[in-house]
Amino acid sequence: MSVLNKVLNLFKYEPAQNYNFVLMGDEQEEKNISYKAESNSSDYKVVFSDLSKNLEYINIKFNTLINSDIVVREFNIYARNKQYSAFLFYIDGMSDSELINDFVIKPLMLRNRANTFEDNGIFFPNKTVGSTEDASPTHNFNNIKKFQLNTDNSNHTKKINSSDDKKPYKIKISTDKIKCKVSKKPKFDLKDYIFNCLLPQNDVKQTKEFSDLISGVNSGNCALFIDTLDIGFDIDVKGFQQRSISTPTNELVIKGPQEAFVENIRTNTSLLRRTINNENLIIENIDVGNLSKTKCGVCYLKDIANSSLVAEVKYRLNNLEIDSLISSGQLEQLIEKSNSFGIPQILSTERPDKCSKSLYDGKVIILINGNPYALILPSTFVDFISSPEDTNLKPQFTNLLKFIRLFAMFITLLLPSLWIAITNFHQELIPTELLFSIVASRENVPFPVIFEVFLMEFSFELIRESSLRVPSPVGSTIGIVGALVLGDAAVSASIVSPILVIVIAITGIASFAIPDFSFGFHIRIMRFAFILFAFIAGFLGIGLLIFVYITILCSLKSFGVPYMVPFAPLINSTGSSYFVHYEYKRERRPDYLNTKRPTSQKHLSMKWKYK
Repeated sequence: MSVLNKVLNLFKYEPAQNYNFVLMGDEQEEKNISYKAESNSSDYKVVFSDLSKNLEYINIKFNTLINSDIVVREFNIYARNKQYSAFLFYIDGMSDSELINDFVIKPLMLRNRANTFEDNGIFFPNKTVGSTEDASPTHNFNNIKKFQLNTDNSNHTKKINSSDDKKPYKIKISTDKIKCKVSKKPKFDLKDYIFNCLLPQNDVKQTKEFSDLISGVNSGNCALFIDTLDIGFDIDVKGFQQRSISTPTNELVIKGPQEAFVENIRTNTSLLRRTINNENLIIENIDVGNLSKTKCGVCYLKDIANSSLVAEVKYRLNNLEIDSLISSGQLEQLIEKSNSFGIPQILSTERPDKCSKSLYDGKVIILINGNPYALILPSTFVDFISSPEDTNLKPQFTNLLKFIRLFAMFITLLLPSLWIAITNFHQELIPTELLFSIVASRENVPFPVIFEVFLMEFSFELIRESSLRVPSPVGSTIGIVGALVLGDAAVSASIVSPILVIVIAITGIASFAIPDFSFGFHIRIMRFAFILFAFIAGFLGIGLLIFVYITILCSLKSFGVPYMVPFAPLINSTGSSYFVHYEYKRERRPDYLNTKRPTSQKHLSMKWKYK
């Protein structure tokens, strides 16, 4: 009995707080624990006027004694012949150290520069000496005053010797026109002095909240604190390394733009701005994640997009209570209303031109900082089997390719299940000669058909996944070895039949014709369900599952839009149909979006043709 108890204790659940992972002999770890405790006990919200308190809080908050990439720089500032203590801090690698040295620290520490802005308490906003042409900011008021005291109100003539020809020149000065308006300088404000005079080259924000300053530092800015000031300066000095704009890797086109999004959200917004040259393009930032504070940019055209759609998107983003947001796929799961059968309801793309077209149609785009993919919503079934190249080709070519993609989707979904249903339940549908060939090829195969299908499907998915994970030079080799060597060896060993190899190969090739990766992955998973139902009930099982699957598709909605539009409900419009019309006939935007401007162009768009 004791042995049994010991075995059961091995699998006994124990709460995590009961575990003690601290090495009591480690002094550094003890210091870390004390730091954490101190940090939790003193979480301030506003900036102090006492510089030492601000410095102490920053040291505790960022664990500067432990973190090696946190830089805290203390120095003195000179203004109005007074010295003020100050410090700034930033994250090394996130901020540009050259920008900080040249445009932040140097201007603040130069004493001579501070003295140039002082004018002994007197300045001249407007002054006229003789005429406006004679007025100059270099005139000294004391000299003008002395000149006025030694003269009367009559006109005076002064001789000036020229060094060129030694001829005297007469300059007539009317003392009646000398007007000097003297006003005192306003009271000296160190805050405005720092903000307006010493830091003109940077994007500087003043804030009293520690949270804003910390968020800015985590994004690559530096924070500046000055003694006697109860505010902090958030200075934009971002300088982290980022990937340059390159060609798309997953959405390749032959005819069209060759630019793709990168991980920096500001670079991505600039790509959109370059394509959409319109002031109505709105990009709103929403921070998602209590810890990560990931910036998400909600992009839409103000005069086109439906206001209810924009409000719904922002409502879902603002009501996400999560700690961190890392990827676009994570955000997809968080803002989808339902996840039935894993059907993707939000389109993901890496192409700015595809996003631009969606914005012109009245859709909303979400950009995530740190992720090179944008989310397009709402998205329908038609969007997932459409390619970015559809807008670059003529309608005849585009419609042919759309039909091929739709046919490829049905092959990917149903071909292996149809093969199982025909060979097991409906042999009468096969011609006699072909039936004899199938029977002869499977004569030496000891396994049932479903085992062969699952074995080949699993092998094909294994080859696909391994080719993606290995280095690119080796990926093609794995495909060749897997497809030719293993396939031929399996047939020679009588493990699978040759016709089944052909069926699986056609299915795999058809799966690559689906443009969207997530939707293609969903179809590949559903294929296994159809294979199982075909093995159980033949055509009856396939028909039952098709009915259930179509019912689920028709019941789905993506941000209020029916998923199967324009098929269910049926919409007969040039802007909503699956097949592409001629460009001069695309007069309307998709009707199901209910945009503010339903028409996208005039009825007679080619005026040159009908004049």
